[in-house]
Amino acid sequence: MENGLYIVSTPIGNLSDISSRAIKTLEDSDMIICENPKHSLKLLSKIGIKKKLISLHDYNEEVVIEKIKENLKNKKLSLISDAGSPLISDPGYKLVRFCAQNNIYVTVIPGPSSITSALQISSIPINKYTFHGFVPKTKKGIEEFIEILEKNQSTSVFFISRHKVLSFLEILSEKLPTLKIAVCKELTKINERVFLGSSIDVYNDFKKVSKNSLGEFVIVVEESSKNRKKAQNELTPDIIKVIDKLLDKFSLTDTVEIVHKIGSLAKKEIYKKALDIQNEK
Repeated sequence: MENGLYIVSTPIGNLSDISSRAIKTLEDSDMIICENPKHSLKLLSKIGIKKKLISLHDYNEEVVIEKIKENLKNKKLSLISDAGSPLISDPGYKLVRFCAQNNIYVTVIPGPSSITSALQISSIPINKYTFHGFVPKTKKGIEEFIEILEKNQSTSVFFISRHKVLSFLEILSEKLPTLKIAVCKELTKINERVFLGSSIDVYNDFKKVSKNSLGEFVIVVEESSKNRKKAQNELTPDIIKVIDKLLDKFSLTDTVEIVHKIGSLAKKEIYKKALDIQNEK
């Protein structure tokens, strides 16, 4: 190993996912840079590695760089995150930039990523996708974020706090009820579960288990423009199903308005179908 920085991916849940190359790199490192030393110690102790740990987070990155800049030139340092691939919605880019600017050797030991795992399991096209980081915490922020998703011309993938999943799905199901999504919970772990389907179906399914939904979540959302094109010209079975479910929560008028916003269907056609469904209830 050359002196410099090694960006090492660690498991997102299942310890067996760590590569032999990652273990060897960590073993041969002089120091390990991590987010939370207490958290990283759990992994390192399980794989039998004991090294000096340096805590690096958003608020101390520049200070840490100043302290270790000579070590970066003369020793072997590894960078890990709490789980998965470092730097993705985690600190570290300033450190890598410093190395690039100072001709310090940097390499990557690739491995697990909750983003790629969620995309692969989503059953949504992923030849083109956009990663959005974390969903905003406030209701207004979530609504503005959904507006971005509605305009995005590729599959979207993002992280979300377990405290915000239900409220996010509720707003999404009201604005874009037929949009195909995948809500991925605790990927690679014992309690792994993936909710697939239209946003309104996933919302209704998730409500039933939301009280017990601890852990980490990644959400994948279909390109909304595709969804709008499907809904533009006819009352598809999916749209009829959405009308039925919306009528359980909204008035006839509100249901017609919501469905009309999905595509360019005439309100008269939507109203007629909604009235038929309502009369059958």
